[in-house]
Amino acid sequence: MIINVGIVEDEKQIRESLTVLINGSEGFTCLYAFETAEEAILAIPTLNLDVVLMDIHLPAKNGIDCIAELKPKHHSIQFLMCTSFEDTDSVFKALKAGASGYITKTTQPSKILDAIVEVFNGGSPMSSNIARKVVDSFQISNKENLEIQKLSEREKEILNLLSQGFRYKEIADKLFLSTETVRTHIRNIYEKLQVNSRTDALNKTFPK
Repeated sequence: MIINVGIVEDEKQIRESLTVLINGSEGFTCLYAFETAEEAILAIPTLNLDVVLMDIHLPAKNGIDCIAELKPKHHSIQFLMCTSFEDTDSVFKALKAGASGYITKTTQPSKILDAIVEVFNGGSPMSSNIARKVVDSFQISNKENLEIQKLSEREKEILNLLSQGFRYKEIADKLFLSTETVRTHIRNIYEKLQVNSRTDALNKTFPK
C-alpha cells in the first residue's frame, strides 16, 4: 500500500527536502507540496491524500487554523504537525484543531517516515521532547488542581470576590467578617496554593 502524503511548508529548502525524502522512500508518495495554507485549503479537497505534514508558521493563515478549517470536512485525512514550535500551547492548540501527531523539524528522516506510518495507522506520534512536555503539563495541571481542592468553601468564596476586584474591607463587609479574619483566610489561601501574592493566587485559580 502506498501512503499519499501532502506537505504544507513555506521554507523552500525544507519543503523540497521532505518531498525528496517521501518520494525516495518505498511505500510513500508526495502528491503535492504547498507553500501556504490558502493553497492547501483550495487543493487538498481535490487530492486523495492520506497524511498531511503541516507547519505552523506560514505566510498568512497559520497551520493550526488551516487544520481547523480542513479537518471537519475531511475526517479521513490525518494531519501531522512538522514544525519548529515546541511550546505546549502550540501543541495543545494543534491537537485541538484536529492534528493527530506532532513532530519537530529536527526529527531524523527515518523517524519522520515512521511518524507518517504511525499516524496513517491510527496512532498519535510525537517527538520525545514534545511528549515529555505534554506529560509535564498534565502533571503540573493535576498538582495545581489538588492545591485548589485544598481550599475551603469560605476561602474559595473570598478568592472569587478578590477576582472581582473587591478590597479586604469590602469582602469583610459582604461576608460579615472582620478585616483581620479575611486577612487570615488570605494567608491560608497563599500557603495552600504555594503563592506569595494576590495576582499569583488568582492566576493559579482562574487561569486565562
